[in-house]
Amino acid sequence: MVENLSALIDTVQKNCTIADARHARDMTMCTFLLEMREYYRWEMEIPYGARLPKDELGDWLNARESLWDTVEEEDFAPLPLSKPGIDPFDANDINRTLIPMGLVYSSGLGHFRKPHFVLAELKRAEFRDGVQVLVAGCEYARDLIAPPAAMRDGAIFLRMDAVRRLLWNRYEEWQWKEKDTALGRAFAHYDFERDIERGLDRMAEAESEVMILHEIGEARAESLLGEGWNAMLGQLGSRHAELLARAIRDHLADCLVTLPTLLDREATGSLHFYLANLSGLRRALFPALPQAYEKWLDHRNPATLASLVTAAKTHWLEAAQQLTATYHRDPERGNAAINALACGDLARLSL
Repeated sequence: MVENLSALIDTVQKNCTIADARHARDMTMCTFLLEMREYYRWEMEIPYGARLPKDELGDWLNARESLWDTVEEEDFAPLPLSKPGIDPFDANDINRTLIPMGLVYSSGLGHFRKPHFVLAELKRAEFRDGVQVLVAGCEYARDLIAPPAAMRDGAIFLRMDAVRRLLWNRYEEWQWKEKDTALGRAFAHYDFERDIERGLDRMAEAESEVMILHEIGEARAESLLGEGWNAMLGQLGSRHAELLARAIRDHLADCLVTLPTLLDREATGSLHFYLANLSGLRRALFPALPQAYEKWLDHRNPATLASLVTAAKTHWLEAAQQLTATYHRDPERGNAAINALACGDLARLSL
């Protein structure tokens, strides 16, 4: 075990707090409050579904924002795993020490270059398609936003705690909505109505596999797109331009790996959940997919979905290459050019 685990946890959590201090208040108020509620639930170890104490939550929110004000300008601290410490963004070096001890660490930049840090129990490590997959269990330190899966330093980092929290939140949200939807069909497939705990376990296992498939797809997509794509993504200053680029890469990744695999496996529950989560810009860019899903519901013949996915591989690759070329022709105007591209129909695929 790490010689001083409590000092390691404290250091990682301090870096998480600094990251939150710099970026958490960039979210819309609604998103901020929802994320803070779930962060409070994690920090206080409150079970899913339990009512949060209103007064205590309010006091905690005020105290956390006051804490952010005191640390916002501090530098991220090196992790105390060697005499001089290790750079908190050097996850590979850190994991060489931690993985043999049953721990795993992840760090990196997420959407809009927000830093993410997490220290957790290592549930398992494996290789899929030549890519290392690190599966985290109980989380000892984390920041406000908890992406369930991400590619970090060439490895897929999957957070089972975040997967379960995501599914539970979607289940609670669905309780107040129409039942006969893609989301309702997903929960029915896992038999949530009869046994919520067992249903959550089964769904978390299935959807964590979908997340791994997506990350493998992203690795393949990036190998096709080359360094020009990552250079563009790292330099975009417009939030909308970055969201568009990420949405197109997500579609490419899923048409390369995720959707073909789910169709081959006849993973009905995961297909329902995938369509339930196709929203916002991703849904607007790919109207043909929900249309094909509705046809599939009528006859359960996967041919329409499969043929669409096959055609979409080429479409999304060309769309991503078009974005990259548009940006690199004139980087100073790249954000505006990509936003203008999004206003047309150049990225959309219809039946």
